[in-house]
Amino acid sequence: MITLKEMTTRKEMKQFVTFPFSLYKGNKYWVPPIIKDELDTLDKDKNPAFENAEARFFVAIKNNKIVGRVAAIINRYEVNQQQIKKMRFGWFDVIDDINVTKALLEKVQEIGRENNLEYLEGPVGFSNLDKVGVLIEGFDHIGTMITWYSLPYYKDHLEQLGFVKEKEYLENKFQLSNVDRVYYDKVARIIKHRFKLTSLSFTKTKDIMPYVDEMFDLFSKTYSKLSSYVPISDTQIAYFKNKYIGFINPEFIKFVVDENHKLVAFAIIMPSFSEALQKANGKLFPFGIFHLLKARKKPTVVTSYLIGVSEEYQNKGVTGIIFDQYLKVFDKNRVKTMVRTPELEENTAIHQIWRNFSPVTHKRRRTYRLNL
Repeated sequence: MITLKEMTTRKEMKQFVTFPFSLYKGNKYWVPPIIKDELDTLDKDKNPAFENAEARFFVAIKNNKIVGRVAAIINRYEVNQQQIKKMRFGWFDVIDDINVTKALLEKVQEIGRENNLEYLEGPVGFSNLDKVGVLIEGFDHIGTMITWYSLPYYKDHLEQLGFVKEKEYLENKFQLSNVDRVYYDKVARIIKHRFKLTSLSFTKTKDIMPYVDEMFDLFSKTYSKLSSYVPISDTQIAYFKNKYIGFINPEFIKFVVDENHKLVAFAIIMPSFSEALQKANGKLFPFGIFHLLKARKKPTVVTSYLIGVSEEYQNKGVTGIIFDQYLKVFDKNRVKTMVRTPELEENTAIHQIWRNFSPVTHKRRRTYRLNL
């Protein structure tokens, strides 16, 4: 018999957050989150995403053990302002028992109908800065700190229950040794001169902070045309600043400004923390923090997190300036491989940006939809 329990207290939420640690125990491809960070992400008093969203958290119990979990999420901005009547689900993990999946998702459907919503989509988070999708290919590749790992039967369960593909995302990687440094050096010089642009590089995090608000404004303008986009508030930006910017090697954040010092392009690349997070196993202390700091300082693999170009400068080679700067930093730091975060299959503009890097698609992930 399968029963559902709504998790509300801090103690219960810790059980919700730690369930995947038992589900994926011994899996060399799963990357665990830091438990405290995950708890804070799901806490309405700490995560400003809850300004526009609400969520309920459920676990499935069988034989007195937790065997599945799911978050039922409503983004009120999406529903009320954008008129997208979507019920979201995320933080979805289950054992290989379709009845567990069925029980959890029927609960989410029930909440959706109670709120007069039209369809269910997931796995997704609160906004575009959250993790997305179940894997449909690439189960034998290590995950990243900003993606969910999932087993092949997740996809099978969803499809057996009548869910259909809503959006597909590609994850690509490439070897930096294959990239033509001379080409990008030449392109950068030409584009800088032609449009009177300047590249900004940093060695101290404090020097980046004055540009972060402008960067997110440009991010919003760049990504607002995508079907998955939900606006990000000022408090969410401040939250992101505090949570992530200080932990990124400042050399891996690049900006391009025009002659009036207005930001026209940006990119954030993060060291890969995957192996460090596996060693930390959910805890920063006593030793987890040292694994993360080592990964931050001397990465051989990096993850492209965000990139954006002002509309008036798109298709004019401005990304060549950013790539030229990155290649110089990567060579200095002996970085060998870059992994790209999930990018919408339909986002042809972003695919074109990376075409000269000979990208290899090593993972695909998908969100699924069910009409209510």
